[in-house]
Amino acid sequence: MNIGEAAKRSGVNSKMIRYYESIGLTETATRQESGYRDYSDNDVHALRFIRRARDLGFSVKQIGDLLALWRDRDRSSADVKAISLQHVRDLQDKRQAIEDMIATLSNLAQHCHGDGRPDCPIIANLADADVELREPQAESRPSKAPIAPLERGHLGRTSTRKA
Repeated sequence: MNIGEAAKRSGVNSKMIRYYESIGLTETATRQESGYRDYSDNDVHALRFIRRARDLGFSVKQIGDLLALWRDRDRSSADVKAISLQHVRDLQDKRQAIEDMIATLSNLAQHCHGDGRPDCPIIANLADADVELREPQAESRPSKAPIAPLERGHLGRTSTRKA
């Protein structure tokens, strides 16, 4: 089958199929006399495997390792599990980083008056990452008073991130 049909059957677009072939993730497709790539059902099956692994967020290297294990009938499931568990840890780290970004941006937005004044803690923080904010206090401070910086890495909340 041609690359268009392989793409349709696998759910991987033809550009990515060519890319996977160029980096050695998939085997080089055989060529028809006309020079067009010719894909087998096994090639499509491998492309589906790759697509599913990408959907789960595995890196190209991890997918290569998983493909090698998939093709190896003497593989140890412990090897597959180790790759998967490392990926879970990587995803948890990314989730924590996203949660930290959400908390920081929420805190910055909470400190921004959002009115016609040019003072904006969001812009100030982006311009100088060393400026961190304290939690807002009761309306006892004047509206134009600057927000005092805290030690780097603290935004008035307790981090749940592991050291």
